[in-house]
Amino acid sequence: MLVATREIVVRALNKGFLIGLAVTVAMIGGLIGFSAYMDSRTDSFDVAVVTGDDAALTAVESAREEAATSDEGIELTVLRVDDAAAAKAALEDETADAWLSSGTAGTAGATGAADDAGWSLSGWREPDGGLADLLGTTVRDQVMADRADGAGTTIEALTAGSEIETERLDGNPVDPQVVFFAGFVLAFLFFTGAVGSGAMIAGSVIEEKQSRLVEIIATAVPLRQLLAGKIIGSSVIALAQNLLLAGIGLVGLSFTDLSAVLPAMTATMIWFVVFFTVGFVAVAALYAVAGSLASRTEDLQYTTTPLMMLLMGVYIVTFSADGVLERVLSYVPPASIVSMPVRVLNGDALWWEPIVSLLVLVVATLGAVLLSERAYRGALMQTGGRVTWKSALASDKGTTLGA
Repeated sequence: MLVATREIVVRALNKGFLIGLAVTVAMIGGLIGFSAYMDSRTDSFDVAVVTGDDAALTAVESAREEAATSDEGIELTVLRVDDAAAAKAALEDETADAWLSSGTAGTAGATGAADDAGWSLSGWREPDGGLADLLGTTVRDQVMADRADGAGTTIEALTAGSEIETERLDGNPVDPQVVFFAGFVLAFLFFTGAVGSGAMIAGSVIEEKQSRLVEIIATAVPLRQLLAGKIIGSSVIALAQNLLLAGIGLVGLSFTDLSAVLPAMTATMIWFVVFFTVGFVAVAALYAVAGSLASRTEDLQYTTTPLMMLLMGVYIVTFSADGVLERVLSYVPPASIVSMPVRVLNGDALWWEPIVSLLVLVVATLGAVLLSERAYRGALMQTGGRVTWKSALASDKGTTLGA
């Protein structure tokens, strides 16, 4: 515990770590703030209508009322112009954002319902997609209502029974895009937490080894306990960092349109924290070995590269995996740290699957720690150059010192 406490204090006071954490928090806060701003932003449009084009005027007025009562974030203003030339001039000088005409020529004499010539929505550039959808729906409803009235019926009678209700049979209300985004976030949290904290462990080990300080420490603290303290201290820091980032993300999520999936995201985050807590112990142990295999700081680039490649592969594959691959990865450590919580969010995992996957991760972590402990004790006292895994595991000297 003395070693663990020292690791925690040193890491918590490290300026590089604190600056990196502050930048990450700022990025998450900025992303959530931008999303909340975009969700609450209202787009205002001035729509030109030629005087006398009563059908177009009615359509814009109806669309304005519809926009005012909906959450589409669109606000319309009617701009009356004398003729088609004036409408084009308003578009060119950006007085108007769009021009709605109930006839192909947009004549000033158009009155009543439009004929079969069709409607047009013009802009100096491509009209906004949201505006086009809103006006398109309004015009369609208006034309259908006029024709239904001419046929002696109502639009309600014509459209009765035509509504389609959507239903998701798996019972999970989370949108696939939300699941993909959550997978990306969890993979990012895993990668940054594992690499950042792992690099600190490796750096701490090589610093003590290069300065020969570990030879003094080994006289008072068994190497097995020294490794355990480093793993515990780094795991506490990594877990605290992810809890902080996950908490900020969940709180920020409540201020966006995705607040409806907050309960599902909370459950997923809990599973992720549990999986990460177990899995990081193995990552920390392997990074400690990577530090002990080096003889100087410059060697860390070589000894930590395999771990970096493994974690990078997990990061890339897990958030983009789908179908059978995702189900397989959810049982394969360390990919299961990300893949299984994502499956829980997607509603794809049965209740027992996360438990079985966690047990597999526990067994794999125990194996990695036992193997790492032996290699750590075998390599830590060897100097003069980089040590191989084979040499570290076969070293009787390291085993004797750690006994």
